[in-house]
Amino acid sequence: MRAEITQMAKGYKAVFERELAHGSDKVWSMLADNSRLKLWFDELRIAEAGEDGKMVFDMGEGNNEELAITDYEEGRVLAFEWWDDRVRFEVTEEDSGKTRLRLVETIDRITSQTAKDLAGWHVCLDVIEAILDEEEINREEEWQHWHEEYKRLLDSMTVEFE
Repeated sequence: MRAEITQMAKGYKAVFERELAHGSDKVWSMLADNSRLKLWFDELRIAEAGEDGKMVFDMGEGNNEELAITDYEEGRVLAFEWWDDRVRFEVTEEDSGKTRLRLVETIDRITSQTAKDLAGWHVCLDVIEAILDEEEINREEEWQHWHEEYKRLLDSMTVEFE
């Protein structure tokens, strides 16, 4: 399911939700255990967990960007800066034994990169689900599809790209 994107007083908010047929501990490990994190987002890792911690993004060729962790609750919340934007993962175990994984990206301004990022987060969540379900997924094909979808959605919002 596509993210819901809403305009706020300042910026935009994209909300992605997945209901996963796994316990919250397994879902959380996909976010907070670097050995599991690299399976779905190889360039990203937690350098220091905790609310004042930091994420590190490998830009390639030995260049790394530090992204501050802005909110952290063990097993439940991981939020961090995403350059001018913010990303927040929320993990909630439901009575059914399934887990709701929610990703909220707070977007300062829509740019030509935004549809790429939205497609990327969308596919990352699909990959997390596929890994947990022990299934295969064609990342590139899925990304292409969702990139077009998010471009159309942003265009329909008549947003001027900066």
